[in-house]
Amino acid sequence: MIRIENHLGTIEISQEYFAYLVGHAASSCYGVAGMVKSGAKQGLRSLISRRSYADEGIRVRSDNDKLIVDLHISVIYGMNISAIAKSIVNKVRYTVEEATGLQVKKVNVFVDGMKSE
Repeated sequence: MIRIENHLGTIEISQEYFAYLVGHAASSCYGVAGMVKSGAKQGLRSLISRRSYADEGIRVRSDNDKLIVDLHISVIYGMNISAIAKSIVNKVRYTVEEATGLQVKKVNVFVDGMKSE
């Protein structure tokens, strides 16, 4: 649950909503082969249940009144990684700010693998 307090009150948005929103925005960018499990919690959960989750490779947290998004992705071999990362940062920031009205402080993109087409 993402919880942000401001002068009007408290805003609470579920982690599942952010996972869907951010995951769809990131995976729709050209050159992204998919999301990669990040952290022990996601790895252990995938070993136990053997199914994919919406928050795979995504972590959203709040810093004061702004959001920080961490993405772990796999890219298509031969693509310009810098261009892919810039595209993801711009699209995720725009999508989250338009859908929620909350400011995104930072989008961190971690390239954890490459896949051939």
